[in-house]
Amino acid sequence: MKKLIAVLTLCLGLTYLYASAQNAAPQPSPSPATSPAPGTAAPSARPGDVDSIDHIIAAVYDAISGPAGPRDWDRFRGFFYTGGRLIPSRRDDKGAVTARVSSPDEYATRAQDFFSKEGFFENSVANRVEQWDHIAHVWSTYESRHAKGEKPFARGINSFQLLNDGTRWWILTIYWESEDPSHPLPEKYLK
Repeated sequence: MKKLIAVLTLCLGLTYLYASAQNAAPQPSPSPATSPAPGTAAPSARPGDVDSIDHIIAAVYDAISGPAGPRDWDRFRGFFYTGGRLIPSRRDDKGAVTARVSSPDEYATRAQDFFSKEGFFENSVANRVEQWDHIAHVWSTYESRHAKGEKPFARGINSFQLLNDGTRWWILTIYWESEDPSHPLPEKYLK
């Protein structure tokens, strides 16, 4: 009986050690957007677009802005870490708030239909940046126009979540809300 208990204890101990070793093994982390999907070429970012928080935020606004016509969607895709998301939120006429989650590719497809027919120029009015180590959050108040110098047709907040992998900044998420007559931007976000 003592031998049987010793064997069972040994087996349980070895099983525990094996399971612990498996859980302690490093898990592969998701790769940045520079790892292409099978059969596709990955867009690469311009170094000057992604070397600082200010530059990547400005580059996003620049990439989506311009007169009616195409945009450089490869440049735009190069800002995003794998799995990056764009999430517009809205309030419908009954007051219900919803959000739509899109990949950079889905956003580009949907936005290009509009950009083909309309000029669109978006810029930041004010940015609030919080950063610690390799993560950053940018609360960016924006204005949108159909042409440079026109009165804005929309304003709101873009909430950017960013990651620095030691070589550059990546966008994980852009989540936004546009103001409406019953929910104007507070003055404190316009400075």
